[in-house]
Amino acid sequence: MREDKRDTQVIKPIPEPTLRRLPVYYQYLKKLHNEGKVDFISATQIGNDLNIIPIQVRKDLEIAEATGKPKLGYSVTNLIKCIEEFLGWNNVTDAFLVGAGNLGSALLGYNGFKEYGLNIIAGFDNDENKVGKEIGGKMVFPIDKLPEMTRRMGIKIGILTVPAPYAQEVANIMIKAGIRAIWNFTHVKLNVPPNVIVQHENLAASLVVLSKRLRVMLKPDE
Repeated sequence: MREDKRDTQVIKPIPEPTLRRLPVYYQYLKKLHNEGKVDFISATQIGNDLNIIPIQVRKDLEIAEATGKPKLGYSVTNLIKCIEEFLGWNNVTDAFLVGAGNLGSALLGYNGFKEYGLNIIAGFDNDENKVGKEIGGKMVFPIDKLPEMTRRMGIKIGILTVPAPYAQEVANIMIKAGIRAIWNFTHVKLNVPPNVIVQHENLAASLVVLSKRLRVMLKPDE
């Protein structure tokens, strides 16, 4: 029996720093496109404007399978589409959010996620004052509806904004229902199986870094 080469093709891992830089390029290019200032751009210009070494920009764009033209550079329009396709932002991915408190409610009402391929279609909570109501145009359901709705709708992404004491319990419910990627806004380090991805968004840690950098910047010269 002949082996299909597609079945043995090795998928190269994408460096995380590159994944973090690509959205920066994307926002920069979108701004240029909206302003209508340039049609083509070089990696050098991108790097200089964003304070990133140009050779690193070229490497990142190569990973994203972007190609330029000699002496012209990259088409801004094509480069935007290339990054969208590479990151999957041109295919909106549905997600559920659990925990409709202050932060959860803010995320439910934020429409900017769609630009990055994320569509929060519903929220879940156990607060009777929130269940059955719309927050940010999204219906809030009781948590006990989460497993059935997740399986029925094939949702794979869950956003976790519950109080810390309930984080692991709710994460377990998500995983059992079929969620395979959790965006965790609690400070709890979740215990998950190897086939589940967790992205921790530690707001407190980010604030500490910001405050420290501010103190250093404002520190008078000795």
